[in-house]
Amino acid sequence: MDARTGRRCHNVLNPLHSLVYFAPEGDPEFVAIGLKKGRMGYFASRAAPMGAVGAATVRATFYNFGPDLIRRHIPAAWALAAPEAVHAARMRVVDRALRRILGEDVIRSAELREAAELALSCAWAGGPEGRALYAAYAELDAPDPAEHPHLALWHAATLIREYRGDGHLMALVEAELDGVEALFTHTATGRGFVPEFAVVSRGWTVEQWEAARDRLAGRGLVDATGALTDAGRVLRRGIEDHTDRLGRAPFDHLGDTDTARLTDLAAMLTGTALANGAFPAGVFATPTG
Repeated sequence: MDARTGRRCHNVLNPLHSLVYFAPEGDPEFVAIGLKKGRMGYFASRAAPMGAVGAATVRATFYNFGPDLIRRHIPAAWALAAPEAVHAARMRVVDRALRRILGEDVIRSAELREAAELALSCAWAGGPEGRALYAAYAELDAPDPAEHPHLALWHAATLIREYRGDGHLMALVEAELDGVEALFTHTATGRGFVPEFAVVSRGWTVEQWEAARDRLAGRGLVDATGALTDAGRVLRRGIEDHTDRLGRAPFDHLGDTDTARLTDLAAMLTGTALANGAFPAGVFATPTG
């Protein structure tokens, strides 16, 4: 299978996972178990399957967040709520958010259940070696697609996302990009977050952002305005191609026909989510982020 086939499937499947980070249902559920309102819910809920880890582990596995932002929430979160309670709250957020965004008819549809079964059938195809975040999620029990197809699809999409994401971090390390440099060059491609949101949401200061630009310019990867040079575009293409290769195992396991079917189903579901306002305006340079 062409590794880019897996990228296409991931690109339409991933928004069904990442919409949870923008769901208004999040704060009420996390505050109810003792977490502080705001970013603590994000860091604690995404890290919870790894256990009560420290800030350095979160920085290593999340990669592009400012260390000061992480330290404001981790490990303080674990003194307020156990990781198991945080993960359970997160699944309640997923349940409520998907029901609101997709609607009950879609939740009960044969297409959503088929997507869940296809995604689950390949979600454990890759091994855990070198993939700390994926490995933690792979040890969780999966929701039953017959009883909770939307939760099963979200869980499978999360596994596929974090498997690819862990491989992406390997590619970034090989490219010798630190967290803020990786974020800077990605926004410079015109995809993902708009720069203003990237800086604020990832906890970098303007000074740190500009220092990253200067380091990248010193390597010939961006120009004085922060735009990618030819060398920078080659580097980013190489990172994405390397990520495709490292993330292809689930889709190789699924095969061409079923990967194409999952891509079609996920595109339909993501289209519904986007039409129903799953993501706020002014955050992404592209519709699905």
